[in-house]
Amino acid sequence: MEKSAVYHRPSDNFAYSINTNTLHIRLRTKKADVQNVTLLFGDPYIWENNEWQIEEMPMAFSGSDDVFDYWQVYVSPDFKRLRYGFKLQSDAETMIYTEKGFYETAPLDTDFYFCIPYLHENEVFDAPDWVKNTVWYQIFPERFANGDSSLDPQGTMPWGSENPTVNNFFGGDFAGILQHLDYLADLGINGIYFTPIFKAYSNHKYDTIDYMEIDPQFGDKETLKRLIAECHSRGIKVMLDAVFNHSGYYFAPFQDVLEKGDQSDFKDWFHPHSFPLTGGERPNYDAFGFVESMPKLNTANPDVKDYLLTVGKYWIEEFNIDGWRLDVANEIDHQFWREFRQEVRSIKSDLYILGEIWHDSMAWLRGDQFDGVMNYPFTTNIKNLLAKQSITGQEFIENMSKVYHNYPKNVFEVTFNLVGSHDTPRILTECADDEQRTKLIYTMLLTFMGTPCLYYGDEIGMSGGADPGCRECMIWNEEDQNLDMKQHIQKLINLRTNERLLANDGEIEFLLPDSPNGIFGYRKYTEDKSVVVLVNSTDTKKTYSLTEPLGDIKDIYSGKSYTSSSITLEGYGFAILSCTHTQRGIY
Repeated sequence: MEKSAVYHRPSDNFAYSINTNTLHIRLRTKKADVQNVTLLFGDPYIWENNEWQIEEMPMAFSGSDDVFDYWQVYVSPDFKRLRYGFKLQSDAETMIYTEKGFYETAPLDTDFYFCIPYLHENEVFDAPDWVKNTVWYQIFPERFANGDSSLDPQGTMPWGSENPTVNNFFGGDFAGILQHLDYLADLGINGIYFTPIFKAYSNHKYDTIDYMEIDPQFGDKETLKRLIAECHSRGIKVMLDAVFNHSGYYFAPFQDVLEKGDQSDFKDWFHPHSFPLTGGERPNYDAFGFVESMPKLNTANPDVKDYLLTVGKYWIEEFNIDGWRLDVANEIDHQFWREFRQEVRSIKSDLYILGEIWHDSMAWLRGDQFDGVMNYPFTTNIKNLLAKQSITGQEFIENMSKVYHNYPKNVFEVTFNLVGSHDTPRILTECADDEQRTKLIYTMLLTFMGTPCLYYGDEIGMSGGADPGCRECMIWNEEDQNLDMKQHIQKLINLRTNERLLANDGEIEFLLPDSPNGIFGYRKYTEDKSVVVLVNSTDTKKTYSLTEPLGDIKDIYSGKSYTSSSITLEGYGFAILSCTHTQRGIY
């Protein structure tokens, strides 16, 4: 047995509370090295005849990546505290693994074991329940719809009259969004994520001038209140985008520092290296990615912190928003985010706090900062699989299994899954205009764990390259829309809405193919039911055999029933199978 591959620690993604009574415990071992794992556990204060009372519970295999296997178990300690270790069995040997190392027999002293001192209710990860059941729609307000031409900035072009550039305007606004809320509701959308709406110089609005004012090209505050109220009346949540890492060039405090230098009362709001401030390729002040027009804010400064926390609370108190998406969240200090969470959650306890982080995000997801992050590993892997076709189905499953086991399950359930945005080429374009591959991507997006998001216009087959090509005006003429793509997405959203297992109720198991490019999938399940999603990521017909004892197998997308466990899929085909079964006990 490979001891160096065995890993556990009693925190983060390896041991955590899923509610006030239950722990989810995981263990990592070398791939295909261990046949069985048993949890050894007990209350540290329960002894009989001078012997610690150790209980045993089998752990379930929960998946593997390219290097490791993972095991899991749920345990509910009677007195909310636990000491525990693991019994590992292979064909050749049995070992006991504890906090102090490996042993041939289980130590009798509790000090040898991993420790959960107490399950505190206020430390349970508490992302809003509604997020798991939400299908988001990202709106870039300048390009969704122009409903009030009187608000158009100077030089606004007629809607869709030319290709987007970095600097041109087409007059999208709140009035236009209001006119098309029924379109979104009919599609099945129940969450809107707006890119920034605050006063800014650019068309993308990530260079904020005033965090307390709406950009006049979008409308006024009363119109926004009406928009949010109309969304809520349709069951649609609203999430705004906050850029707290940096301000815009024309933000009044930054202009004051530009003018007054080290005599400015706002000089400590930023990170100047010297005075006077100068821009260029390497500004003499910290900025977002050396972009001189986006100076970095000093969130450790009490005045900056107070200002931004006021902003965070204001748009909840006055407009009843349901979530904050936080731009460049990883470049802001953790203490700021801890205080941010406390402040905004004191106003709205089920507010969704979403961070933009592209790398390992565990440090932000311990329950004291964010509820979720944008799941870019999912984006990368699904594009590599079906757009670039640079990885196999087996590699996709192994990669996503690794990502899944890097986070607690209740964190992964509310991670924000996307396949396109205002920063990336349109997904249809990335698939070389192949509609079958694009549809398959949406099938996976809308059946995978997490809360999925569509980028405006993708549902009607809009195309376009990287920014600014991905920011074309929304096409509203149905004759120019891909209605087949729209109906496919609409049907998937409806399935996700009506089948709770597709919306993160239950467990997940990743299904490896029988060959690297064979059919693969994932199974979402409870004790008596499974929904199995099978995917053929190649252009060749293939067959897959389900290994679990299943009954009453029906494809809830196509309506086809199966009398055997052998499933054949056409090239780029899929199946969404609803099955009854007798589940292995892992609860």
